[in-house]
Amino acid sequence: MPRVRRALTASIFALLLLIPGCGASDDSAPAACLRPPAAYLAALGAAPEEVRLADTPISSCLVENQAAGELTRVGAVLVRTTTVLNAQARKSPGGLAPVQLGYLVGAVEKGAKDTSGIHSDLVRRIEAAATFSPGGKPLPGAFDAAYQRGMEAGRESG
Repeated sequence: MPRVRRALTASIFALLLLIPGCGASDDSAPAACLRPPAAYLAALGAAPEEVRLADTPISSCLVENQAAGELTRVGAVLVRTTTVLNAQARKSPGGLAPVQLGYLVGAVEKGAKDTSGIHSDLVRRIEAAATFSPGGKPLPGAFDAAYQRGMEAGRESG
């Protein structure tokens, strides 16, 4: 009986060692990614230089096998942030907002690149919100140039 008890105790101990690993997963976005749009807008003030949300690149907010609830939450914040920046960029196409907008889109594309397509719909929504123009009118050339500059930076360091 002592032998069985030792084997059982050893088995239970081994299982207990595994438990901390069960909750830790690369399937969750960093906590910084769950902040409101104001945090993203503040961080994007650094664009086209490297942008970080509490030392976290925006691309890190999109993780492989991300849970649906978390994906929805992160996605909603990203779409709201994009919508705010688009409105600012349309008012001032030669200002910083188009660069920030492009950076955000580039960072989202970078993050979604290796997630087996689970973020493809989010990328489409972000791109559509970023380039929205009432009545479908073309955006000014100044917007396009700044947006592209930001997008390249976001794809590189986002």
